[in-house]
Amino acid sequence: MIPMDRIRNIGIIAHVDHGKTTLVDCLLKQSGALSGSSAMQETRVMDSNALEKERGITILSKVTSLVYNGHRINIVDTPGHADFGGEVERILSMVDSVVLVVDATEGPMAQTKFVLTKALSRGLTPLVVLNKVDRPTSRPDEVDSELLELFMALGASDEQTTYELMYASAKEGWCSKDLDQVATYVDAASKGQKASGTMSPLLDAIIANVPPPKGERAGAPFSMLVTQLEANPYLGKCALGRITSGTVRVGDRIRVLEPGTSNVKEDGKVTKLFLRSGVQQIEMAQAGAGDVVAISGVPSVSVNSTIAGPDVSQALEFIPVDPPTISVTFSVNDSPLAGREGSQLTSGMIRDRLRREAEINVALQVVDDGKSEAMEVRGRGELQLSVLIETMRREGFELSVTPPRVLFKKSPENPRQILEPFEEITIDVDHESSGVVIEKLTKRKGELKNFSDLADKARMVFHIPTRGLLGYASEFKNDTHGTGVMNHAFLRYDEYAGVFEKSRKASMVCMSLGTATSYALNTIEPRGRLFVRNSDEVYPGMVVGELSKDGNDLDVNPTKAKQLTNIRAAGKDETIRLTPVKPWTLEEVIAYVNPDEAIEVTPTQIRLRKQILDSTKRKQLSRRRVSDVDELLE
Repeated sequence: MIPMDRIRNIGIIAHVDHGKTTLVDCLLKQSGALSGSSAMQETRVMDSNALEKERGITILSKVTSLVYNGHRINIVDTPGHADFGGEVERILSMVDSVVLVVDATEGPMAQTKFVLTKALSRGLTPLVVLNKVDRPTSRPDEVDSELLELFMALGASDEQTTYELMYASAKEGWCSKDLDQVATYVDAASKGQKASGTMSPLLDAIIANVPPPKGERAGAPFSMLVTQLEANPYLGKCALGRITSGTVRVGDRIRVLEPGTSNVKEDGKVTKLFLRSGVQQIEMAQAGAGDVVAISGVPSVSVNSTIAGPDVSQALEFIPVDPPTISVTFSVNDSPLAGREGSQLTSGMIRDRLRREAEINVALQVVDDGKSEAMEVRGRGELQLSVLIETMRREGFELSVTPPRVLFKKSPENPRQILEPFEEITIDVDHESSGVVIEKLTKRKGELKNFSDLADKARMVFHIPTRGLLGYASEFKNDTHGTGVMNHAFLRYDEYAGVFEKSRKASMVCMSLGTATSYALNTIEPRGRLFVRNSDEVYPGMVVGELSKDGNDLDVNPTKAKQLTNIRAAGKDETIRLTPVKPWTLEEVIAYVNPDEAIEVTPTQIRLRKQILDSTKRKQLSRRRVSDVDELLE
């Protein structure tokens, strides 16, 4: 075991796409932690999940370590997207300080404020790294001023506001405290030369500024708070966390204490003990206070549980996670096309899978009333829920998913007053697009809080109900021609903002079972936008398009075929040309779906359908529909 005064536990936090994972890559490669492994040639080695590699974002927090100048530095890489903020909140109990990474062009963004708030509230003093300073658009002095203002606005202490400031280019692999040195590196790069700098100044700053872990090893009972679960194909469930006190060895007796109640959930013994170094797991014989390790031997353990020695009876305190703000309902796929592709089809399989997910991901809540086959899943945002759905469909599940809805609640002071979640949204767009963005968000009850110029872009900060963001992402892409950037983070629960204008037109609903024909689609297309192509299978109640005008849903027959007779037509048949149909992505369909519709998800298909397939029942029940707010008041 390395002595406690030579251990440093650090978290890497930042807004999405500001360079956290690239920075961790660089530190691991230059310290030699990846030497001899294939990961040495890879980029973003910490993004091990297939979805993370595809999307280029971090979804799950990852723990690794490196050895530098006789010190072991345990590093936690965290997600940057607001929907995965629960991962950030959870890991702060494992670290003694954080490295706050900020883009030297964009400056502090919505998620920067969120993660910094959590770090400051824990009493941590961040190290600040201004990344991407080698870009022509970088403005380090201005961003430093903006950061200082943010620290002061969040109530940081004098010690926290005197943070260590570093300038870096994680992509090029150098870091410095001196802007003149940065200019030398940038000048060398402009001449096609390799900059001589390394990441050593950042590692030295971590050793000098991050305090060693607190706690006792000798004579103290073993205890550890579980912050993450890992699945091992040979050992089953492994619990990851930082040891708070004492030492633990392979073969020691341990127990699992439930969070909050301190009830003993399970007794067991340590079968294996692992430390992660680089991308490898190293088996250990013993570990002590301050070490971040994975322990196997207690299969019933869950996140926020305490693993401790037999003589410990009190569970450790854990950080409560901010409440979820939206929910969707998962149920079995009951469409006429169900069961053709998936292998996981029953409500029992879906229920077990969602319960396993809730054990691992504390930012998700699964509500099971035990009466119906459907299960409500509550989360932070559309992206978080779409990642769960995408993961399940790749595992062979077939699902029916309802549209996301906001979680309202009653005011504690006045039971007749309804509160709803609000978000702070930061938008960077070209100046010519700012007018339409302001107009659209104002209609969605958004309030413009700040408007400023950022290089050649306009930056706007809005406070808006979460309801106003549902379904807006696709509109935003169209309005800004794909050049706009939008980021948001949960702000607070506030008074209900009122009813919105309807933002989506009516649907074209299929009325027959069969295969869509080009002849029928050609007659339907003039009425609006189609979602199905020639030869696609359709069924009654499936949404096959969007009408071009407001009004009621229109029943159409996309399976109608041309009648073939022996009577020659006077006119010659024209070649049918249909507008190409772009396949749905999960995020698009979740943002688009109407309250009375559902999403049918199979391993290869995403379809839009009515929740009630029978048109007669649908019309009857539409007259009795009650809003979520009225239901809460009743």
